[in-house]
Amino acid sequence: MAAAGALPAEWIKNWEKSGKSEFLQLCRTLSENKSHENVTFRDIQQALYELANHVVKGNLKHDQASNVLSDVIEFRDDMSSILADVFCILDIETSCLEEKSKRDHFTQLVLACLYLVSDTVLKERLDPETLESLGLIKQSQQFNQKSVKIKTKLFYKQQKFNLLREENEGYAKLIAELGQDLSGNITSDLILENIKSLIGCFNLDPNRVLDIILEVYECRPEYDEFFVPLIESYMYMCEPQTLCHILGFKFKFYQEPNGETPSSLYRVAAVLLQHNLIDLEDLYVHLLPVDNAILEEHKREIVEAKQIVRKLTMVVLSSEKTEEKEKEKDKEEEKTEKPPDNQKLGLLEALLKVGDWQHAQSIMDQMPPFYATSHKPIAIALCQLVHVTIEPLYRRVGVPKGAKGSPISNLQNKRAPKQAESFEDLRKEVFNMLCYLGPHLSHDPILFAKVVRLGKAFMKEFQSDGNKQEDKEKMEILFSCLLNITDQVLLPSLTLMDCNACMSEELWGMFKTFPYQYRYRLYGQWKNETYNSHPLLVKVKAQTIDRAKYIMKRLTKENVKPSGRQIGKLSHSNPTILFDYILSQIQKYDNLITPVVDSLKYLTSLNYDVLAYCIIEALANPEKERMKHDDTTISSWLQSLASFCGAVFRKYPIELAGLLQYVANQLKAGKSFDLLILKEVVQKMAGIEITEEMTMEQLEAMTGGEQLKAEGGYFGQIRNTKKSSQRLKDALLDHDLALPLCLLMAQQRNGVIFQEGGEKHLKLVGKLYDQCHDTLVQFGGFLASNLSTEDYIKRVPSIDVLCNEFHTPHDAAFFLSRPMYAHHISSKYDELKKAEKGNKQQHKVHKYITSCEVVMAPVHDAVISLHLPKVWDDISPQFYATFWSLTMYDLAVPHNSYDREVNKLKVQMKAIDDNQEMPPNKKKKEKERCTALQDKLLEEEKKQLEHVQRVLQRLKLEKDNWLLAKSTKNETITKFLQLCIFPRCIFSAIDAVYCAHFVELVHQQKTPNFSTLLCYDRVFSDIIYTVASCTENEASRYGRFLCCMLETVTRWHSDRNIYEKECGNYPGFLTILRATGFDGGNKADQLDYENFRHVVHKWHYKLTKASVHCLETGEYTHIRNILIVLTKILPWYPKVLNLGQALERRVHKICQEEKEKRPDLYALAMGYSGQLKSRKPYMVPENEFHHKDPPARNAVAATVQNGPGGAGLPASLTINAAKLEESTAEETVDKLKEKTQGAVKVINKAANATPKVTTSNGNSASNSKIIKEKDDKEKSGKEKDKEKKEKTPAAIPEAKALGKDGKDKPKEERANKDDKSRETKEKTPKSDKEKEKAKKEEKTPKDEKSKTVVTNAESKFAAEKEREKEPSRERDVAKDMKSKENIKGGEKLSVAGSLKSPVPRSETSESEREQKRRKVDTHSSPSHSSTVKDNLCELKDSSAKHYINHTTPALSKSKEREVDKKDLDKSRERSREREKKDEKDRKDRKRDHSNSDREVPQDSTKRRKEENGTTGSSKHSKSESPSDSPRSNEKEKEKNKSKSSGKEKGDSVKTEKMEKSSSGSKKESRHDKEKTEKKEKRDSAGGKEEKKHHKSSDKHR
Repeated sequence: MAAAGALPAEWIKNWEKSGKSEFLQLCRTLSENKSHENVTFRDIQQALYELANHVVKGNLKHDQASNVLSDVIEFRDDMSSILADVFCILDIETSCLEEKSKRDHFTQLVLACLYLVSDTVLKERLDPETLESLGLIKQSQQFNQKSVKIKTKLFYKQQKFNLLREENEGYAKLIAELGQDLSGNITSDLILENIKSLIGCFNLDPNRVLDIILEVYECRPEYDEFFVPLIESYMYMCEPQTLCHILGFKFKFYQEPNGETPSSLYRVAAVLLQHNLIDLEDLYVHLLPVDNAILEEHKREIVEAKQIVRKLTMVVLSSEKTEEKEKEKDKEEEKTEKPPDNQKLGLLEALLKVGDWQHAQSIMDQMPPFYATSHKPIAIALCQLVHVTIEPLYRRVGVPKGAKGSPISNLQNKRAPKQAESFEDLRKEVFNMLCYLGPHLSHDPILFAKVVRLGKAFMKEFQSDGNKQEDKEKMEILFSCLLNITDQVLLPSLTLMDCNACMSEELWGMFKTFPYQYRYRLYGQWKNETYNSHPLLVKVKAQTIDRAKYIMKRLTKENVKPSGRQIGKLSHSNPTILFDYILSQIQKYDNLITPVVDSLKYLTSLNYDVLAYCIIEALANPEKERMKHDDTTISSWLQSLASFCGAVFRKYPIELAGLLQYVANQLKAGKSFDLLILKEVVQKMAGIEITEEMTMEQLEAMTGGEQLKAEGGYFGQIRNTKKSSQRLKDALLDHDLALPLCLLMAQQRNGVIFQEGGEKHLKLVGKLYDQCHDTLVQFGGFLASNLSTEDYIKRVPSIDVLCNEFHTPHDAAFFLSRPMYAHHISSKYDELKKAEKGNKQQHKVHKYITSCEVVMAPVHDAVISLHLPKVWDDISPQFYATFWSLTMYDLAVPHNSYDREVNKLKVQMKAIDDNQEMPPNKKKKEKERCTALQDKLLEEEKKQLEHVQRVLQRLKLEKDNWLLAKSTKNETITKFLQLCIFPRCIFSAIDAVYCAHFVELVHQQKTPNFSTLLCYDRVFSDIIYTVASCTENEASRYGRFLCCMLETVTRWHSDRNIYEKECGNYPGFLTILRATGFDGGNKADQLDYENFRHVVHKWHYKLTKASVHCLETGEYTHIRNILIVLTKILPWYPKVLNLGQALERRVHKICQEEKEKRPDLYALAMGYSGQLKSRKPYMVPENEFHHKDPPARNAVAATVQNGPGGAGLPASLTINAAKLEESTAEETVDKLKEKTQGAVKVINKAANATPKVTTSNGNSASNSKIIKEKDDKEKSGKEKDKEKKEKTPAAIPEAKALGKDGKDKPKEERANKDDKSRETKEKTPKSDKEKEKAKKEEKTPKDEKSKTVVTNAESKFAAEKEREKEPSRERDVAKDMKSKENIKGGEKLSVAGSLKSPVPRSETSESEREQKRRKVDTHSSPSHSSTVKDNLCELKDSSAKHYINHTTPALSKSKEREVDKKDLDKSRERSREREKKDEKDRKDRKRDHSNSDREVPQDSTKRRKEENGTTGSSKHSKSESPSDSPRSNEKEKEKNKSKSSGKEKGDSVKTEKMEKSSSGSKKESRHDKEKTEKKEKRDSAGGKEEKKHHKSSDKHR
């Protein structure tokens, strides 16, 4: 394609040789290239131009060029034309040049090529002067003139009739003909003949005649029937296009800048279109403005609307405002020049007026949506057409009763749309017309109302069931059309109407027939999409927001009324936008809630419904975070919305279904945040509060009847909830949401923890759990009090279905079923009463019990499936069902509460009497109200009293079958606590109180197999685990429960008489824990008052210990929960001064540590600390709380040692031991008449009877822990710190080491534990106190040894005696047990030693064990494993210790020292040897035991051998000199060490630490030393008594 550049210079130089052929070759190839036609064409032009250019420049001769061109011409047909183009270009170029030579060359070239290009082509393309010089024309001037004439003739001369030849008479006659009176029998055919005659006669222009006919028709529009046929028949003589052109010409005439097309012309065009005399397409092109201009204008409107919106949303300063206004004025002035009117719209209006819907529709389709109808005349014309079309149907179904209405006349036009006679007809045209109208239906409120009424009528028919299947399908289609119309027409039109409340109400009449799902869908479209569809709506939205801002800025509590009216006015037409803004403000400022709620009273029903939708939409907003940034609390926007919800739904009749379904859906999706809304709604609408901060008075009131609850139970006296709670109930029942919500909440409680709470902060998870639980309780309470019995029973399935099929947790399932049982029983009871009129109390009770049996029998069967069969060995299904089905209302009458409320009313009445200003009639009303209330309350109290008596009678009859105790009492208590008390006491505040009352009730009823002591002990013993696993609100309820339990215990503790009366002779206070049965028990088996006080002290100590532990963990949950619990139990704990001080120190420490870190903990701690200080004056020293009289404990010591103990012991065995203990104690009491001993023996039992909860499950409460707890107790009680230190050089370290090493270590290793353990102890970080202890231990080993020697001797002696004394009746029961006891329990026994006082275990246990071993020789019996043993052994150990402590003979200290020196070395050697043997044997025994019970006999024989061989024969222990006993003592220590490790391993270490932390400071320990020395002196006397006591019991035997 070289030509594209230029011809190479070589070609020109060597033209003749090679250039010519090259050029020809190039032209040939270009001509043959057909693929790119236009490219080829340009390239050929370029090549020819280059060649000619060389000729002009003189590089090539013109004849050479003409030769080659003559060859090239043949390559293409159009080559001559291309050449002419090239000449034309060169002609222009050369004529401009001054060099004449080039012009000459050009002329020569053209002349040479004249034979190649025709003259005519050149004349077309070349300049006249050039043509003249070429000789093609003579004169260029003449040529120019001639061409002008030809053009004029061609383009400008009109072929018209000469006006001079047109007869004006002809036209005059024509006009007269058309303008005559047409009312007679003149037809269009007749006139047409006349017109033809006139045209012929006067030689008229036919087109002009047609024009005049149209003019006349314009002036006489009423004669359609005449003119239309006339024009139609006239058109047969003309070309079809003529009429259209004439009309177009008429329209063009008015298209001047200020021209206005007359409506008559539009009408004529419309009628002609309607009769198809012209085509719309043909006429449309003649009309202005063009479609593009319309589109531009539409876009411009949208942009302007957006600018207005932007201006309104901008913050404009006042100085800028004035400038803005001035600018706007200038702009408006510029706009005054009016553009030519829109002829397309004019024609459209005319078409609508004549009823030509088809053509009108096609014009509208050419324009942007709603552009046409945004012009009012068109909208009104279309509305009028719709009026006409729906008239017959509206008259038939739409007119409201009593309304006359003004009928609308039909269009006198057969081609107009057919009128609608049925709903089906609406689909054909009307719905379509309405869709074109869109938001502009607002121009005709009457039509709006008619359409809505038709909708209502349709919905009525749609919802009636009498339709056939085909009709149903049609109706479905119609329904969806109606929804579309509502979405696209009705709601947007309402937006543009100016606050028309009636229309809003009218629309609601139709809306309320839609299900809420459809309604909300419509509101969503309206709010989020409709407003963006049209510039007018965009403006309205901005103005609404602007106005809403204005109102909201000024809204306060004081101006609620005027602001409310403004809000109402604004809401009638734009509720979605307004509410959206109001809600956004409420989410930011919660103090707006009250004024906003009050100001919403001027809304229409539709607006309330929209408000409900807006609230749900705001709640579901996915962009909003439901948690605050700290991730521990629920966002304030959600809280504000929730409380607004509650207030607004209560005050106004808004439909709740959507909101409730939303909450249910969120729960289904596993999200529980939104329960906050349900909680608020139920609280406000039903007046049912849930609060953890209830006072005890309120709680008490809540246990009464409904009236008392309303008067005294709630914080806010929420009155007048009858209507709102009815609405809430109806919404729940109509949409079947009552039970699903309950079940979802019950299931979601665990969902919160295991599914929802995965990533969340622990604190938030707790909050959500509480919220879920509280809402369930509140909602269940609402259902129970508001649903009728039938409704309730119909909806709530039986308990087994709830738990097994719906997987409802048991506590929640019973909570839901409880009202059902109560309803059932009362209705059954009423039935029976009616059947027989017997009025005696006895009869009534009998009927009540019968009705209970009838109702509860199926429940008893149902609950069996809820737990494993094993459970029912201990507690009966009847007991379980009874516990879960009763409430506080059934157990006690809150007389105080009733009295309090009645007195309040009396005071009110007095105040009314004294009030001088109150008008008399109001006084009378108020007094009547108060009197009526008073009567109601008294009546209610009476009713409840009767009910409670009946219930107690029923329980009295049931109680014997309650606790089966097929295993042990301890197991029974475990099951009771595990399955009944603990789940329920944290369910609600009232349930917490109920649980405590129920325990007391079971005690008072003297229920067989129920150990009250055990129960209380397990509740108080180790609260750490329960506290740590609670949420905040659960901790509060658990605190209430403990508070009520403590209240009972404190009452018993306070006065001997009360104790004797309420507990003295009750089976719950037996200290002998037989597996079954109760034989009335002699006094000796009962825990006496003084020992009970000791036990209470132990409980207080345990509570302190647990509290201190929790406070020191540093864990948020532990600290928070224990502080909540402590605050709740403040009235009854701490009562003992030193325990109170220990707590105070810990709490003070928390206050200091948490001040900066965790402010909420700091606040809790500060609050508690303040309250604790205020309680200080009421605390008492320990010796006032219980008599600390150590010698008294001797009496029981020896007996205890017979008795086994420890966690793994068989029950009957432990029981025997306890029994034995008591019997011997009794005897000694008789003989020695020592009251003190009587007191003591029982304390053992008390302790016996109180194992820990956890132990019972076998999980975690380690024995060593128990021991240490006891130690701690004594320490903190400032008892025998020093003794402990003096008497056991390494007792505690041993235990500790043991704990670490575990029980499976070989015994040999343990022999060295003494030293090792001391080392381990030293390794652990020590507090000062610990260090001090260690020092003391090192300092005084000698003294201690000597003491232990003595005491051991004594203890052996006592034990020996004791063994011989066991009463025969015990022997039978206890046979097989003993063998096991030694293996299982023996190990733990020694450990349990430290129970009552921190005296070393080592001393006590040796002698105990020996006695036991001897027993083993004689007894063996099958074992029942039980945990009761735990405590028995604790007791015994403790008493044993005391005994040991105090049996030191009254030797002077100097003597002791001498003995020490002599025997110390001997004793060490012997004990070591024995220990080694001992340990080996014991190891084997242990292994055997763990493998199987069958090997017991072997073990026991081994043990016997071992004893005979290795122990310093205890037979001689009476006579044995003090010097012998150290062996046993040392050995005992080792044993003790090995055993204490049992199951407890790590626990012991922990508790050890705790123990240390709780013990006093150095000073205290010194103080203790002194104390203990004094005690020792006292004790020696006690020891002697003890010996006597043993002898006496021996004789008795």
